[in-house]
Amino acid sequence: MPTLRTNGIDLHYETSGQGETVLFLHGLGSRSDDWQLQTPVFAANYRVLTADMRGHGRTSKPPGPYSVPMMADDVLGLLDALGIASAHVVGLSMGGMIAFQLAADHPERVRSLVIVNSGPELVAHSLADRLRILQRLLLARLFNPERTAHFLGPRLFPKPEQAQLRQMFIAQWAQNDPAAYRAAMRALVGWSVLDRVGGIACPTLVLSGDRDYTPAATKAAYVAMMPNARLVVIEDSGHATPIDQAERFNDCVLAFLAGVDAQGGA
Repeated sequence: MPTLRTNGIDLHYETSGQGETVLFLHGLGSRSDDWQLQTPVFAANYRVLTADMRGHGRTSKPPGPYSVPMMADDVLGLLDALGIASAHVVGLSMGGMIAFQLAADHPERVRSLVIVNSGPELVAHSLADRLRILQRLLLARLFNPERTAHFLGPRLFPKPEQAQLRQMFIAQWAQNDPAAYRAAMRALVGWSVLDRVGGIACPTLVLSGDRDYTPAATKAAYVAMMPNARLVVIEDSGHATPIDQAERFNDCVLAFLAGVDAQGGA
């Protein structure tokens, strides 16, 4: 299991395949293993790079505070250490926020962006927003990761036929370090690069599950601010689109990357 030292932490990563690099960034409370439905598919045509973010999986879990720019610097250090000049970056939820930060700060390192059920800020603009954020913070403070997983699992995978996915999610989520999870969550609240998205010129695909926490209309609003972005809504999908609609997700992203490569990234 390869690990490298970057930005003061030991960061776990894995690679497979050959070609242009596609970097997958996982969400809050997740880990690189959760891209298992993508890795073999994309490795047929690309070099797939996955990593456990700070405070997650097999990467170091130092005391907080964490920040999104700090996590983006972790990723930058990974790319530098592996000699990767630029990559296609796919980010889910928290991973999408890190991808936005990386694209805003270091546009030359991002060949294209795929943002999945995420956005360029986590700022409460309504009472419903504030309540949702406070609920997650309160859950993390009052309950251990296993109890939190039992609360979130049925919301991520609500269908009877998703029972196995639900149980896998609960088992994986229960492994989170409580303090590191809280530090990562606090890093997201109040973060924003919304005022900079108009300067992100690389080809960008924004994917939204039709049952995601954040309405597609909210994503459409920031997509309209970007010069080279488009939004695709995937039906019958919640927040974990790469898992609950893996085949549709893979087909959509592969088609997008093929188009970017055909145009030379322009």
